[in-house]
Amino acid sequence: MKSKLLLIVLSLCTSFAFAQSIDVTGTVVDGSGLSLPGVNVKVKSSSQSTTTDFDGSFKLTGVPKGSAVIFSYIGYKTQEVAVSGTKITVKLIEDAKSLDEVVVIGYGTQKKREVTGSVSVVDSKTIDLIRPTRIEQALQGTVTGVNVTTQSGAPGAPLDIRIRGIATNGQNAPTAIIDGYVGDFGLLNPNDIESITVLKDAQAAIYGTIGANGIILITTKTGKKNTQTKVSFNSSVGFQETSRKLPTLNATEYALLLNESYANGGKPLPYPNVSGLGKGTDWQDEVFQMAPIVNNDLSISGGSDKITYSISGSHLDQEGIVGGDKSGFLKNTARLALGADLSSKIKLKSNVIYTYFTRKTLNENGLGSVLFNALNVPATLTPKDANGNFTLVPNTTGLGNEIINPLAQIANTYNDYNYKKLNGNFGLDYKIFKGFTLTGSIGFNTSNSESKTFAPLISYGGKVFDVQRSSVTQGAVNDNDYSFDLFGTYVTKIADAHNITGTIGTTIFKTWGNGLSATGFDVPNNSWEFADISLTKGVSATLTNSSYVYDQRRLSYFARLQYDYKEKYLVSGMIRRDASTKFGPGNKVGYFPSVTGGWIVSKEDFFGTPKFINFLKLRGSYGTLGNDQIGDYRYLGTLSGEATYVFDGTLVNGVATGAVPNPDVKWEEARKLDVGLDMRILNDKVSIVADYFSDTRKDLLIGNIPVSGINGTGAPGSGSPTINAGSVKNSGFEFAIDYKENFSDSFSMNVAYNVTFIKNKVLEVNNGTGFLEAGGFGVGQPAPARMEIGKPMGYFYGYKTDGIFQNQAEVDAHPSQLALGANAAPGDLRFVDVNGDGVIDTKDKTNIGDPIPAATMGFNLQLNYKNVDFAVYTFASVGNDMVRNYERTLSDANRIDYVLDRWTGEGSTNSTPRVTTGATSNNVFSNYFVEDASYLRIQNVQLGYSLNPSVAQKVGITKLRLYAGVNNLYTFTKYQGYDPGASNGAPIGGGIDYGFYPTPRTYLMGLNINF
Repeated sequence: MKSKLLLIVLSLCTSFAFAQSIDVTGTVVDGSGLSLPGVNVKVKSSSQSTTTDFDGSFKLTGVPKGSAVIFSYIGYKTQEVAVSGTKITVKLIEDAKSLDEVVVIGYGTQKKREVTGSVSVVDSKTIDLIRPTRIEQALQGTVTGVNVTTQSGAPGAPLDIRIRGIATNGQNAPTAIIDGYVGDFGLLNPNDIESITVLKDAQAAIYGTIGANGIILITTKTGKKNTQTKVSFNSSVGFQETSRKLPTLNATEYALLLNESYANGGKPLPYPNVSGLGKGTDWQDEVFQMAPIVNNDLSISGGSDKITYSISGSHLDQEGIVGGDKSGFLKNTARLALGADLSSKIKLKSNVIYTYFTRKTLNENGLGSVLFNALNVPATLTPKDANGNFTLVPNTTGLGNEIINPLAQIANTYNDYNYKKLNGNFGLDYKIFKGFTLTGSIGFNTSNSESKTFAPLISYGGKVFDVQRSSVTQGAVNDNDYSFDLFGTYVTKIADAHNITGTIGTTIFKTWGNGLSATGFDVPNNSWEFADISLTKGVSATLTNSSYVYDQRRLSYFARLQYDYKEKYLVSGMIRRDASTKFGPGNKVGYFPSVTGGWIVSKEDFFGTPKFINFLKLRGSYGTLGNDQIGDYRYLGTLSGEATYVFDGTLVNGVATGAVPNPDVKWEEARKLDVGLDMRILNDKVSIVADYFSDTRKDLLIGNIPVSGINGTGAPGSGSPTINAGSVKNSGFEFAIDYKENFSDSFSMNVAYNVTFIKNKVLEVNNGTGFLEAGGFGVGQPAPARMEIGKPMGYFYGYKTDGIFQNQAEVDAHPSQLALGANAAPGDLRFVDVNGDGVIDTKDKTNIGDPIPAATMGFNLQLNYKNVDFAVYTFASVGNDMVRNYERTLSDANRIDYVLDRWTGEGSTNSTPRVTTGATSNNVFSNYFVEDASYLRIQNVQLGYSLNPSVAQKVGITKLRLYAGVNNLYTFTKYQGYDPGASNGAPIGGGIDYGFYPTPRTYLMGLNINF
């Protein structure tokens, strides 16, 4: 009886216990209500866990009622929920800048809270909001210390990235590392990118000789384990227009001004009767047009317990706002990323990308470019004559022999460029024993390009662009490289206080390729259709083909040791040894050490419980990095020059000695110092990052060294030696603040501001003259930009002005300006006698401008209200000057309308000189042509609406978002040219405006949809 009673009691207790264990299902969503796949769901104090599926759903069986379930996901705050029913919905709060976020630092990762270098990250959410055509645009205004300038607004034109200023007279571009291998990230599909990490200080020393200009680490998207297949489609269409037109003179204004100019020069009036001329032709309206842009991409991703995958493709088709399809760009990409757990110890990862693009270009950014002609052709001329032919611009002294009809120029421009590239990597991670992982990977780039340019037989009326004999030039280039990385990483923890991570490895890098170019004459039918060398039969007396080959190699070893004590005191030391074929036997090897350290003050006991300050870290770094961006084999004498020899009375094309060798040439060396702090306040709502930095570049690789002409350095293909003879210092301060607030479940806001101050100073130029010069101004004038000791890199070197001579008495009282080309007269520019010797001559040239901005900054705002999102991104550059060089200084060329405020008599103006056909010195390079190019640009504005998830999911859609946006909405500036933010990329002469193709204003409508 007792046993039966005991059995009944036990059965009741068991039944009661089972009654208190329930099955729980639910959904996890983000702040906007969209499902979150891959969220970790764990029963507290239990080993039971799962992850959400593609729809954000999960299921837990046998959960004791009242238990707590923990939800955690990277980028979101961990949340704990008590189980009170069988179904729950959890909304995770975004924490995109979580201190536990993992940051890529090169050959490894690190928690953001433990990073001791100056590192900035741009995530995929920011990229989605900016919607850049080229991924480099996502860095402008979002990352401190990074300045992105455009070489042209033409479709497919490259962008220039500068990290913490211009430090060398040569190559200043940072090195991009895509998933571990060197690559061109400008060609990537922006929607394939998970994150962009910028290493700005000695943290980049792990990359040695390629790290001096900074490192940009690109992590592409991969599938996630245990998630259903996710299909994402993004599409946008829009149109582009010029963001600016310059106010040129209309026909009547031009004729009146020209009459005045001729009268002041003592010549007959060219337009005795100006009535009826009206406004004439606006040549900018003729060349500018609305241009379409279409961008589509599709991705499929997912994963199981063992395998992850991501497949994507994209298509971009963009026409130019000048010339339409004559300056068009079309790009297609395809990508496949696979990951597999081959065993419990071995993991495979792979990523392969195929890129194809075709690009057509017009003559731009220089004397004789399409926009140069559109600005300088008189408005009195019509696009076509009475017979329907393009109007010829008169070949007169007043219009020169290079100004032609821009519409005829566009119509007779024929070229094509096709580029194919395959790049990617394959890697294995092998966990040899606990804490130690061996990683091996192979990265590669292989590309082939073909180009064709056709010059038809044509006459522009006796201009320099006349073609007397049709020709076609074709080229083919093959570029290849591969890298093999093998490194081991050991992670251990001693006594729950000492955390140690050690990395040691080697890298082998090789790049090789070849190119061939040839020209054929007398194209059949003078037609693009028959423009192929195989069809040309013309013979030329000069060399019509050229070719080259190259082969470079680098062998590297590196090591890094990271240590922290209780995640409070942090230190990291690294060293890299590089050996390169670019330098001779005595300088082939370089060593690049660095050390970084940090102190998380907020973890100290004396700090107490965080109240106002939630996190505070002080950090510093110092290290040496290298730069080897020069031509190959500069330490050897090579037969790379051109020469013509006479054999038996016949001229024969041959070869000659190339550039004079320098066996002592070696690496540039960058010594980088950084001191910074990271802080969070007000319950982690406000993040602050501040850095002081100093970068001293030594042993600059300088060419064009003055040597005796007896060496033959003036011959084609030859040149002066390259030597290490310069030093430049960049120092400055970076500050970034980010405020993030969730006011309610419906409304959230993120406001961010960043600013960078930079001072650039040249410390040394030991090339024999004490300076380097480059750039161009006008026709036949000396180079206007210099690199010189004590001055900023590329400063403008010319004459300083002091107003306008108002009368002859002022002219007589002033030092003579005859040495500049002509005697001064009332109405001419008055130049300053800088050295006070009583005469104005070349000794009075001085610093008249700096192309490097004193400060750059970004202000960005994001708002989310229920299903509506709004974002605006801005960028500002302050203190940079630019040279106005897009006007031809010929008497009959058209002018910008500021000339209407010219000097016409005593007291009329003290800023703009008179107009005349007579000789003056007004056109010599002076600060009259240098303008403040500071600007504030609204880079991106976007408004989006997401369909309610509960409605979308009923038709099998997890996300449906519609948006409209404008890129390059407006630029506030006093600069008179097309684009104050443009540059030709040159460190010396980069701030000279030859008539930049303006960056277009783009209106977009788009769709984001996930299945």
